[in-house]
Amino acid sequence: MRQLIVSLCVGCFSLPGLLMANDWPQWQGLHRDAVSSESGLLKTWPEGGPALAWRVDDLGGGDSTPSIADGRIFGMSNRGDDEVVWALSEKNGEPLWVTKVGPAYKQEMPQSKEGPGCTPTVDGKLLFVMGMAGNVACLNVEDGAVVWQRDLKEDFGGTIPRWSYRESPLIDGEKMIVTPGGNKATIVALDKQTGKTLWETKTHEEEAQPEAAPMREEPREEPARGEGPGRSRGRRGFGLGGPRPDAAYASAIAIEFGGQRQYVQLTAKALVSVSADDGQLLWKYDRPANAMGINCTTPIYQDGLVFAASAYGNGGGAVKLSKTDDGGIEAKEVYFTSNMQNHHGGMIVVDGCLYGANGGNGGGFLACLDYQTGEVLWRERNAQKGALAMADGLLYLRTEEGTVLLIEPSKQEYVEKGRFEQPDRTDSPAWAHPVIANGKLYIRDHDLLLCYDVAAK
Repeated sequence: MRQLIVSLCVGCFSLPGLLMANDWPQWQGLHRDAVSSESGLLKTWPEGGPALAWRVDDLGGGDSTPSIADGRIFGMSNRGDDEVVWALSEKNGEPLWVTKVGPAYKQEMPQSKEGPGCTPTVDGKLLFVMGMAGNVACLNVEDGAVVWQRDLKEDFGGTIPRWSYRESPLIDGEKMIVTPGGNKATIVALDKQTGKTLWETKTHEEEAQPEAAPMREEPREEPARGEGPGRSRGRRGFGLGGPRPDAAYASAIAIEFGGQRQYVQLTAKALVSVSADDGQLLWKYDRPANAMGINCTTPIYQDGLVFAASAYGNGGGAVKLSKTDDGGIEAKEVYFTSNMQNHHGGMIVVDGCLYGANGGNGGGFLACLDYQTGEVLWRERNAQKGALAMADGLLYLRTEEGTVLLIEPSKQEYVEKGRFEQPDRTDSPAWAHPVIANGKLYIRDHDLLLCYDVAAK
């Protein structure tokens, strides 16, 4: 099966060494498509899974998926009253440094309240993070020293989402792109060296937000009622009254179309695109955003289509971009499907097929759709809802229960090549995504980081 290696012009980096290595230097890897170009990995797993190389305990709470670059592993956690960024040795997990970037944010919703969900973004000698309250920081890779900090709430009128800020900053050339989602700016560009504001843009008009009524998922694979990004623990409804932020929980991508660079982001209200030069709104597409504004999945730009999806009874839609007579850009819907209600596990396109978990709070399972038409090719109940990554032509699925699966992409059927159970599982859903870098598979479970050897011998 031929592996699709590169999404078109997504998440470019300036350091040549990073481009040559099989690192994973930001959210969803080098190109923000959850696909690694690495080869020479195991094609099947033995019973019980690949060999455990090492483990690290006491990292602190959080669903922050690690990033890996230049021999270091980076992540975020809450430790006591502090929100911290940490660095470990890629060789053995030995701690290198820990830096406090703010106080631990006290999230009122129970799901994922343990700590931050941002994946640090590595760009050369600099590291970029976003805390749960919208505290954005640039750190030195070598020693964790803080270079500069900004506050999305104070500086841009940002409104903290109900489940806090979960975005992973996008670095594009000299710009850092983040989503305050407030009354001054939906999306902003900062100078990555200094934190100075380059531009800010508002993609939606202010509107009154009535208190939202409880909503059911459809269809449910389990009888549980849902709440927020995770499962309910006996609470009723969503409690989303009051001002609703423009920021959701997704991270932006950079794409090129018609000679113009643009940033595409799934906000609380729509899939939007803004000009990389000045932040001008280029186009928007409402349908991938659900009525609750709880939109978590990174958009995809592949094979001429932009695709985005969300759960809560919604689904996913694809648009094709074209130039208008007046020089603008039009996003025309190609299809919309309720068969890809991707919650927050991400989606991957391979050989014209879209893979992702279809389902929300009530559960769900892996589905394969024709990317150009939205037609369902197959669904597999033995591959439960979870997060996806890809390397050496195979899919890695980490289910919310903690099971890790190795899957061969196929248009015709589900082909499993191995599975194992993560040891020492917490009682929280397994939401940190799997990461594959330099022959290793990384699985984070709050306090615990597991490193597995998946290189072929």
